[in-house]
Amino acid sequence: MISVRERWRALRTAAGPVDPDELDALWTDLEVVDASSILGSWTGFAFSTGHPIEQVLTQSRWHGKRFIALDDAKPLICRAQDGSLYSDTTAGRGEASLWNIEFRGEVTATMVYDGMAVFDHFKWVDDTTLLGVMNGKASAVSAGGHLFYFGLERE
Repeated sequence: MISVRERWRALRTAAGPVDPDELDALWTDLEVVDASSILGSWTGFAFSTGHPIEQVLTQSRWHGKRFIALDDAKPLICRAQDGSLYSDTTAGRGEASLWNIEFRGEVTATMVYDGMAVFDHFKWVDDTTLLGVMNGKASAVSAGGHLFYFGLERE
């Protein structure tokens, strides 16, 4: 049987598009996260599933997320033309906070955006890696019935 870490690695390094159903299956097998355990800076990447948010993040030069405190989360840390990092509060319509919220029957760390009806839920892949899934109003986050999946690696 293939381990969770091996499945993660295969999806992370896939040359072509990733099937969102495989990400859904991996999500089911991962451990929940307590919000207080993910404070810090994280580098992010989008899984190539064809979700429109992938293009938005590429255009914004998304670098990752920064969780300073439970009530101070920066969802869109982006890279400026000069290489510096900044929190893109325009695209994110503000910033965010961290909560433990139920998603798919489990309570796990969730980033709640201040200015949008959008939630990023997280589960552990290992002690320095998170799988994230964006959830919210279908019109805002769903593409063809699939949610947007991304990864975070602790800096």
